[in-house]
Amino acid sequence: MDMIAGLIQTSIQAGGVLALAALGETLSERAGVVNLGVEGLMALGAITGIAVVVATPHPMLGFVLALAVGFLVGCVFALGTVVVKANQVLCGLALTLMGTGMAATIGRAYSGMPAPATFAPIAIPYLSDIPLLGRAIFTQNILVYLIYIVLPVVLHYIMFRTRHGLNMRAVGENPAAADAAGISVQSIRFWYVAAGSALAAGAGAYLTLAFVPSWSEGVVAGRGWIAVSLVIFAGYRPLNAVLAALLFGLITSLGFVGQARNWPIAAPILSMLPYLGTIALIIVPVLAWQRMRRVMAAPAALGEPYFRDMR
Repeated sequence: MDMIAGLIQTSIQAGGVLALAALGETLSERAGVVNLGVEGLMALGAITGIAVVVATPHPMLGFVLALAVGFLVGCVFALGTVVVKANQVLCGLALTLMGTGMAATIGRAYSGMPAPATFAPIAIPYLSDIPLLGRAIFTQNILVYLIYIVLPVVLHYIMFRTRHGLNMRAVGENPAAADAAGISVQSIRFWYVAAGSALAAGAGAYLTLAFVPSWSEGVVAGRGWIAVSLVIFAGYRPLNAVLAALLFGLITSLGFVGQARNWPIAAPILSMLPYLGTIALIIVPVLAWQRMRRVMAAPAALGEPYFRDMR
């Protein structure tokens, strides 16, 4: 029973990293911009969180400043992809290389250093006393509750229950029609790319301040790319993205449990499980029946810069 409780608890914590990054990428892609710089943004957020808590013992300040760093870097990325209309794939790859390189350089002074302050678990009264599930689900840190409950519900409501969300989705589907209706395509894309980048950097800070409370080069370990694939599998919907991230958290935690309990499986194989799962989730929509492919279809204008017809 303790093993099951620990497995559930670790799954939620591991999935939180991917969920926050996937929510950020969902915002960007729903507006029509592919951001392949999630890996670099997460690395920048991770080192920002560690650097702040080393200077001041306030993990929330580290998380907020990581959001700010991601927002500023996202504005630069949006300037290139939305305003200048440069190739989104190339800009995203450049952001990944730049972000991971900068984080590695800055992080040399913090390599192997444990975070002096982390997000402490918060037990919800009564619910945390439930046998088995209480300790696993209702004794998490505040970021877990924010990522799994508050953010996806708020984003889902904004996207699918408000006029602003309709405008945002229209920009991602048909920017020419949205522009003709008086919607500012450039403004919506710019700010949603910046907001999505902030959440991606926040996922990096969550990684080093709550899940793996230390910094080392390569600590992000491809999670940014997994988050991008989760958005595709989730059909570009916030609630689905969180559920998909939770599934990946379970796969990751199975690898941890297997190594801890000396399962007769090579450790590299167990470490590969999340990446094998990513490949499987990318293949699923391709092999799925027609209706599922329609539901999971990407925004029609995804990855395409918008040029206003001046004729």
